[in-house]
Amino acid sequence: MSGGEIVVVTGFGPFRQFLLNPSWKAAQGLKLVGLGEQTGVYIKELPVSYIKTQQIIAEIWQTLHPKFAVHLGVASGSSVIILEQTGKNSGYRDKDVRGFCPESHCCVEGGPQKLDSVLNMRAVSKDFKQAGKDVIYSRDAGRYLCDFAYYCSLYHGQRRAALIHLPSSGSLTSADKLVPLLQTLIQTMLDQLEDPPERA
Repeated sequence: MSGGEIVVVTGFGPFRQFLLNPSWKAAQGLKLVGLGEQTGVYIKELPVSYIKTQQIIAEIWQTLHPKFAVHLGVASGSSVIILEQTGKNSGYRDKDVRGFCPESHCCVEGGPQKLDSVLNMRAVSKDFKQAGKDVIYSRDAGRYLCDFAYYCSLYHGQRRAALIHLPSSGSLTSADKLVPLLQTLIQTMLDQLEDPPERA
């Protein structure tokens, strides 16, 4: 590894009942614990706004050139961690906190219908499930700001991104359980980037 690499971790800003969004709190927790000696963690809060999110993500990839980006969001009603494989380009009809929604209902006009992360999220979730952790795999990130941010990042970052949906209820909402688990998850993803598994 050359003199350290950057992993960007984003969380979202205030949203509905979340005055302090748990995804941003988790990002701050990850910054504190770090990701090993070689890897710098850069964290950025994304406002729950389509236009701002689009700008910030394009900027992250253009200026920081991270090795990898991890986007954290909250899945309401979930008590498990959900690893998302795919970002979708269209179908964005829900308004953001500013009451705005993209006119084209797209992330990137003319972009591919969907983009998959270079990572095999199914393999990662399987490892953790076998270790008794509450981690599941998903191919539908829900067509809101999380999905939107994910697609933009996959698009700008040659698919070197992950979207992790955090639980909104249950034991994993406590930072001392969640942050170490996220740390191990991201570490596992970085290992897979170095050494991709055979595509099953």
